[in-house]
Amino acid sequence: MRIAVLGAGAVGGTLAALLARAGHDITVTARGEHLDAIRAGGLRLEGGWGEYTAHVDAAEVLRERPELAILATKAQDAATALAGSAAVLEAVPLVVVQNGLGGLRVAHETLPSASLLGGLALFAASYLSPGVVTVTGANPMILGAGPGADVRLLERIAVVMREALPIEVTPDIDGAQWTKLLINHVNALPAITGLSVQQVVAHPGLRRVMTASMRETVRVAGRLGVRFGTVQGVSGRILSLIGVAPLWLGAQFPRLLARRMGSVPNPGSTLQSLRRGRLTEIDFLNGAVVDAARAGGLAAPVNAAIVEMVHEVERTGVFLTPDQVISRSR
Repeated sequence: MRIAVLGAGAVGGTLAALLARAGHDITVTARGEHLDAIRAGGLRLEGGWGEYTAHVDAAEVLRERPELAILATKAQDAATALAGSAAVLEAVPLVVVQNGLGGLRVAHETLPSASLLGGLALFAASYLSPGVVTVTGANPMILGAGPGADVRLLERIAVVMREALPIEVTPDIDGAQWTKLLINHVNALPAITGLSVQQVVAHPGLRRVMTASMRETVRVAGRLGVRFGTVQGVSGRILSLIGVAPLWLGAQFPRLLARRMGSVPNPGSTLQSLRRGRLTEIDFLNGAVVDAARAGGLAAPVNAAIVEMVHEVERTGVFLTPDQVISRSR
């Protein structure tokens, strides 16, 4: 199948390499040194799913119509990426694989005739050098039907993608996205401190802040009537307990997430963006909780403080110490 991957970073690059290894004809979009490296030597996959160099077509925007497209850019880049390739994506099935909330809405507004699927990458991957993506946690990907898609299309795309990696299908992509949003709370504190996810979770004070942000998110979601979906064996019922449990007990959830990432230090996607000199997607992660709370007449002070600190690091390039983070999150 002719498959286009828009955004060949950590997630998109991993998907592109795995699908190419499965025998599909892959085109990716990328920019700068990453684009140059892919054109010169291919897209190198390392880590949990083995080593493979995918020789794929690469460009800044798509020029030819694919049979399937995957949007894997950062959330803040989604509209621009889709608009740049809109001429060849009209009515093409599109899998939106992004962190945070609102990705399917943005895609539907940009490509109203497209059949959309939502994708959640549970695998952990890093993109720290041009042309190379490293899988640090070989976990599945979740697929669910979005606007314009039906069960038959969902099943057909799931079959295609299972040739490359483990796929789980959900009947409620919105609930699953909220669960993934909660999981993605592991990303912010590494971006603020410069530490890996595993180091943050191992630090008692930082772990407490992370757990507090998760508990606040669960409480906001509950007040808004959100039902968390089951993601990789983590049920909505378990997540609802985080909203009422003491912090020491709720901290078992970030501990679980860190263990699933394995022993290789994982910087998290937000810190990876900072290291590449890019703006982060924090406004679509913890910031999405702040926005949802505000829209519902609620407050999310811990998440708001975290968003503010990430933006401070973006502006100054100076990481904060654990003590500073703990103090400002109270």
